Amino acid sequence: MQPMVFEPMDMATAEVVLKEAKEILDQLGLAFFLRHGTCLGAVRDQAFIGWDDDLDIGSIIGMHGLTEPLVQQAAEVFRKRGFEVEVIDSDLHMSVDMHKSGTQLDWTCYRIIDDSIYQWPAVQIPVSLYVDPMEIDFLGERFMVPNPPEEYLRLKYGPEWTIPKQAGFEQDVLDLMPDAAPPTNVEKLVRWVSGFLPGRRTGRLRVFDQRDRPVHRAEVTVAATTVRVGLDRSTTDNDGYTRLYLPADGNYVLAIKYEGHEEILYLERLARGVDYVYRPDPEISSGRAHVLVPEATS
Repeated sequence: MQPMVFEPMDMATAEVVLKEAKEILDQLGLAFFLRHGTCLGAVRDQAFIGWDDDLDIGSIIGMHGLTEPLVQQAAEVFRKRGFEVEVIDSDLHMSVDMHKSGTQLDWTCYRIIDDSIYQWPAVQIPVSLYVDPMEIDFLGERFMVPNPPEEYLRLKYGPEWTIPKQAGFEQDVLDLMPDAAPPTNVEKLVRWVSGFLPGRRTGRLRVFDQRDRPVHRAEVTVAATTVRVGLDRSTTDNDGYTRLYLPADGNYVLAIKYEGHEEILYLERLARGVDYVYRPDPEISSGRAHVLVPEATS
């Protein structure tokens, strides 16, 4: 998979797609709310954020009558309306990823875990904010948002959510996540042994600089998006390697930092037991996805 760079939506098309999604879900009697950047733009700017690359809506399984079969049935209705649809199931949510007219729409249906839901990458949001959602005017329609929306946006984006940021918000989101619990001695032993076994869960990441030299002591932060494990932090060795212990195959967020360079990769699909390579792009410092490649094919 070649690296990609997120590009802003065509805002006029995005408005049409969002309103069509609302029409479909309203006809099905399925409650949903604006989330992530779509909610941020609606509340803060009363418009889409100018550099946003997708539409984000959400629902909660077990609230307002939503069930897993209903999610699947709704996905089929979207397909019949011309949307490309993929349903991805995980511990934290059912993600209905959709595309139409060149616009990406993510409808995430969250599972309630200990009175909370976990939004990308795995930020804890109290489910109480969704019991009685607030209705707002947006794009000439009425949409639901968490209640109060200001509290949701603070929890999701940090105390500076009112300040527009084209780049840098990713780090604010990561800063809101707790670090992973230190592994026990038994877990350390299991991780070490697994590195030598077929089908192992432990892989490695090798970090290179712009001159294609291995980076010593690069700081690597890894956030899982489908399980609650917190942030895993490590530093690279003299050859630019650090261990990757992944709880599951799936999407991850990584922050890679070394002297004079910092990049957050907000969408990397990783598999357990694979060694990956990171190389920076001298012309692009943010907004890249699918950057890491298996070492054998780099």
